[in-house]
Amino acid sequence: MFITFEGPDGSGKTSQVLPLAEFLRQAGYNVLATREPGGTAIGDRVRAVLLDLHNTEMHPRAEILLFQASRAQLVEQVIRPHLAKKGIVLCDRYADSTLAYQGYGYQTDLEQLRAIVRFATGNLTPDLTLLFDLDVEVGLRRRVGGGEWNRLDAHERAFHERVRQGYHKLAEADPQRWVMIDAAQPPDAVQARVREIVLQRLRETPSSSR
Repeated sequence: MFITFEGPDGSGKTSQVLPLAEFLRQAGYNVLATREPGGTAIGDRVRAVLLDLHNTEMHPRAEILLFQASRAQLVEQVIRPHLAKKGIVLCDRYADSTLAYQGYGYQTDLEQLRAIVRFATGNLTPDLTLLFDLDVEVGLRRRVGGGEWNRLDAHERAFHERVRQGYHKLAEADPQRWVMIDAAQPPDAVQARVREIVLQRLRETPSSSR
């Protein structure tokens, strides 16, 4: 099973990945946790360029293509091999981030983006996507208060509002894959909800490897 974690900046999704991975491993599942951009030696170098606050001149098209380069490497080097072993992959961000940020955020043509994403991923789509939803202002305050502030965080508030609404539209268009979680709850409550959702989905997928 391929499970992705999505949400606006400051939603706390990243802090939920490793506790879920450890919980599933203790339950006997073969779990791999990774992230985007990055997750490979090549991808981590691309990540450094993408998030560097000094790269203010980066054009949105260049940004889009860099994300896809990192993603293509991660899919082929890490994600597909683990799925081929009947394992579970947890990924902190994936292709939907491109649609939310570079699509809705920058207001780029979504069909063009989808074509680029399909090429980069080889049409690999998650089985389950968890959307950690949070008010934009609350999320940005969290980032300022202790997160990894980066070039994308530094966009104006209107950009982040478009991203959040974009996530809502993506979830509404594919309710079988997406589950929305109230990320304003305390972290322990969020983790409990995440475990509940994932365990239910695993029970519905008998081929999941233990």
